[in-house]
Amino acid sequence: MEEPLEIPIINDLTMVLGSISQSKATGVVIDFTDPSTVYDNVKQATAFGMKSVVYVPRIKPDTITALSVLCEKASMGCLVAPTLSIGSILLQQAAISASFYYNNVEIVESRASAKDLPSPDAVQIAKNLSNLGQIYNRQDISTDVLARGQVLGEDGVRVHSLVLPGLPSSTTVHFSGPGEVYCLKHDITNVQCLMPGLILAIRKVVRLKNLVYGLEKFL
Repeated sequence: MEEPLEIPIINDLTMVLGSISQSKATGVVIDFTDPSTVYDNVKQATAFGMKSVVYVPRIKPDTITALSVLCEKASMGCLVAPTLSIGSILLQQAAISASFYYNNVEIVESRASAKDLPSPDAVQIAKNLSNLGQIYNRQDISTDVLARGQVLGEDGVRVHSLVLPGLPSSTTVHFSGPGEVYCLKHDITNVQCLMPGLILAIRKVVRLKNLVYGLEKFL
């Protein structure tokens, strides 16, 4: 960088945690790593008396359960956030509200690369809608036509993924009812969109004494 920030970069997590734990300031561990290492990272942070914010998509439910038990025993706060984008969370909440009034819904997303499709955002929206006890798209439940997209869950929510280099990360939820179509759309143009959510997560996790799943709990 043009101006040195004097921030040490160390590849030994234990050394970092030990150094921070000796200071009087409150330390929070931010985990942007990998699902396979999340449990061990939070366990180490907990051992040093530090709380954690975890932003690692596609964490297995078993890992979240194990983390919850760990945090409960240690009375240590941990926030696991499937997304840190405020706009993405608001889209999910709006989609849940709309689902009570529409029986037809499909998700269309665009990405610049084909990595991890359908995206965690689309999977989370479909999961939220599938937990409401409603069957969608009853007139077109068949999954035999590949061009109709992938059905996520057992309640008929479909997702279509468009991949082209240069496209912004975009998620649109289309609802339809008699005589109308209702669309909810969220675009991400820069990773800076994660920063307000991350700051909110840090401010909230220092007051926790257990695991909380989802940043939406604090909106």
